[in-house]
Amino acid sequence: MKSPSPQIGFDRFIQLEWAETALRVRTGTTSIEDLNLLIDASHSGAAAKKKTRTVLNRLWLEPIPELAAFADRGAQIYKDEPGTSVTALTWGMALACYPFFGRVAEIVGRLTALQGECTSAEVHRRMAEFFGEREGTRRMTNMVLQSQANWGAIERSNRGKQIARMAPIDLDGSPVVPWLVEACLRHAGRSLSVATLEGNPLIYPFLLGGGLSYRLSGCEALDMRVDSAGNQVVAISA
Repeated sequence: MKSPSPQIGFDRFIQLEWAETALRVRTGTTSIEDLNLLIDASHSGAAAKKKTRTVLNRLWLEPIPELAAFADRGAQIYKDEPGTSVTALTWGMALACYPFFGRVAEIVGRLTALQGECTSAEVHRRMAEFFGEREGTRRMTNMVLQSQANWGAIERSNRGKQIARMAPIDLDGSPVVPWLVEACLRHAGRSLSVATLEGNPLIYPFLLGGGLSYRLSGCEALDMRVDSAGNQVVAISA
């Protein structure tokens, strides 16, 4: 029997300002009323407001139980470390809870790895191969691309037909790095080679910086080990 198509989930354009406000609600530094005012000012219909709140709920306000502690640690980094990249934090939550978002990120990361750009048609074709030519796949892919552009990861031109990477965000020295690596692990569902993390297409908008092995080894949420081939790998601690 054919397995059902993967769920999309991330079906709305999300401005970084909305995501940061939701994050601030989680840290207790602002109120839900402030977020509601932002959404009310940007949306004309009740259905659109509800769908946007649903995505923001899963990202920061009410993540699924298995991601609640992960979200709390991300929120604590934001609270304790002024200047932490909100893009990195929101990107990490999106990777962890929305496989569709992660698939778009991975495809864009791979397609732009050599020349720094690609076409949206290439992205749509790869997404259709994985999610099928079903209603909504193309539109939702555009929602993710529009969000990633708003978050400063890519620039879209020629009516959205061309995609170019923006300058990467340097996270060197930031405590968000191990947390973002954990997000990659949660999306992948398996251990990852430490040597390939810097070039992992899932996190193409970021530079992780030097001394990565040392920094990951100091994170209680992660487990560092050597596999049978002698490669250093990282996994989520049991």
